[in-house]
Amino acid sequence: MTDPVVGLVLEGRYRLEERLARGGMATVYAATDLRLHRPVAVKIMAEHLAHDPTFVDRFTREARAAAMLSHPNVVSVSDQGSDQGLVFLVMELVRGRTLRDLLQARGRLTVGEAFAVLEPVLSGLTAAHRAGIVHRDIKPENVLIGQDGVVKVADFGLARALTGTGQTSHTGGVLIGTVAYLSPEQLERGKADARSDVYAAGVVLFEMLTGHPPYGGDTPLAVAYQHVHHDMPTPSDEVPGIPWQVDELVARTTRRDPVVRPLDAGAFLADLQDVRSDLGVERVPVPTGRSAGPGTLRPTNRPTRPRHPSEPGRESDPGTEVLGGTGTRPGRGSRTSMLPGMGAGPTADVGGRRPPLEHTRPGVPQHIRRRRARLAVAIVLLLAVTIGAVGWWLGSGRWTAVPDLVGKDQEAAIGLLQEAGLDPDCCDEEFSEEVAEGVVIAAEPEAGEAIRGTDVRLTVSKGPERFTVDPASIGRPQEEVLAGIEGVIPVLVEVVQDYDDDIPVGHVTGFDPEAGTQLRRDQPLRVFVSRGPAPVAVPDVVGLSPEAATTNLQNLGFVVARAEGRSSAVDTGEVMAVDPGPAAGPVAFGSTVTITVSVGVPQVTVPDVTGRSEAEAVAALQGAGLRADVQTFITGDRVYRQRPAAGEVVDEGTTVNLLLSFG
Repeated sequence: MTDPVVGLVLEGRYRLEERLARGGMATVYAATDLRLHRPVAVKIMAEHLAHDPTFVDRFTREARAAAMLSHPNVVSVSDQGSDQGLVFLVMELVRGRTLRDLLQARGRLTVGEAFAVLEPVLSGLTAAHRAGIVHRDIKPENVLIGQDGVVKVADFGLARALTGTGQTSHTGGVLIGTVAYLSPEQLERGKADARSDVYAAGVVLFEMLTGHPPYGGDTPLAVAYQHVHHDMPTPSDEVPGIPWQVDELVARTTRRDPVVRPLDAGAFLADLQDVRSDLGVERVPVPTGRSAGPGTLRPTNRPTRPRHPSEPGRESDPGTEVLGGTGTRPGRGSRTSMLPGMGAGPTADVGGRRPPLEHTRPGVPQHIRRRRARLAVAIVLLLAVTIGAVGWWLGSGRWTAVPDLVGKDQEAAIGLLQEAGLDPDCCDEEFSEEVAEGVVIAAEPEAGEAIRGTDVRLTVSKGPERFTVDPASIGRPQEEVLAGIEGVIPVLVEVVQDYDDDIPVGHVTGFDPEAGTQLRRDQPLRVFVSRGPAPVAVPDVVGLSPEAATTNLQNLGFVVARAEGRSSAVDTGEVMAVDPGPAAGPVAFGSTVTITVSVGVPQVTVPDVTGRSEAEAVAALQGAGLRADVQTFITGDRVYRQRPAAGEVVDEGTTVNLLLSFG
């Protein structure tokens, strides 16, 4: 039957070409990006999830987080959206097969081949863990092996989005995940961190070495019980020849207590590389499964045991499983919750080993009696878990304590929230004068009780808020500099006029604090603006030659003008006066200063003293600045004649000859 979605174009860009795979939560299509003309993979969420606004909102945020991962061993996410009622994720298209396909074709892998597959998986997970992202659903179906042998991890963010919606179905709590790979803390408390991914990767390593998961059972609950209550089996018990160092590596990474596991995928990768070095395991190409040579392992090459319905790898298995409630997958409207702590109960198929045979009544076939016994154990387990889950959830189980995160480093705060069963919603950033960069300032909700799975919004310090003024602003026009500060740098600007001999009027000469200094918000900043050179005092150049006076004044920036005058106190040819003079005080730079050069003594007009007495004539001449030389003709007392004559202009101090006679 033709898939009705094939042929659709989402958001006018992604044309769906072919259905590649279908699971319980999503369907993957090969598609073409019509804008960039490249092949992509489009994952479309299942209908019952697409109609859940809480899931869609959470999925959008998780998709954005996954899109920030850029690593060669992680399937890159390039877009996310919803169109025509379909919620979708656009990813890199990897042509090849999954690790599940490879294991079904090969049965199991050699130690070298298992390491070759696991190393790039751990490398991709390391990048995710350092970015604060936990995968939560590591399994062979999510490990892609390209035709070129490149290994990539897929589906970052989807499991987290599914497990965070917080709804429960009418049948009781359920847990979405692949039970064969879920860690004990996920099964008991719904809590997952980087060490949960380490556990799942350790289970995948066990499966690659043996050809099957460590635990089997008739129901997912039976498998979950073994994860919670039993240590991981040893791979070499099933496949003789596996080195004990590899057994120890599997055991270390799958401890039931997460505290004693490697801290994250990076620590797991370092341990694996140490084991490779100790054993001298040569590097081999990643098996692609495209051909099977003589040494290829087939399912018939390994110990056989019945495959339980709960194990992955069956044709009917769509991928992610749903555990809890009735033990079945939820239909539309059912949502995720958490599987409570699993109490003691009847043992069933522990560690893949069959329980001891019971005494049976004659006449009933043994295989029927065993089937009845397993069914009874499953029913008892299901009832115990369901009753325990309801009581735990309605009582204290749904509550947890929000730790006090203020003052904690961001990464440490995220770890504390995950350990408490809460989801870090990270992060708002604020500047702080008191709290160092990267440290939590506030959390919402604050420390106290909260329901598990609640988002806790963290506010993280960006450190002190500081601003700087560009030193290149000096010498630029005032208007340009102020426009670059106001509205951009939140400081209190004060403009100060400043004299400067080099920077033009109206241009910035400097700042206080100086340019380049780290400034706080609302800190005062003085901007100095040039008003030109400072006023200059006029020197006293009286008595100097005109040339010397001019040179002195021009060196001070003055423009020199020249005039002539007469002075009895200054020799001819010397400066007799300056205007403005020193007594006027400093004058503007570049002002004009006039020097007056003496061309001789002052001149006066000879008064008319003819007919005056000697005394009157002498007094009149002296009053005019002249001298008198008196001579008498025979006898007389009146001026008869004067030389120079009256009205002539002569130098001050000139002698006037007077001739006296009778009047």
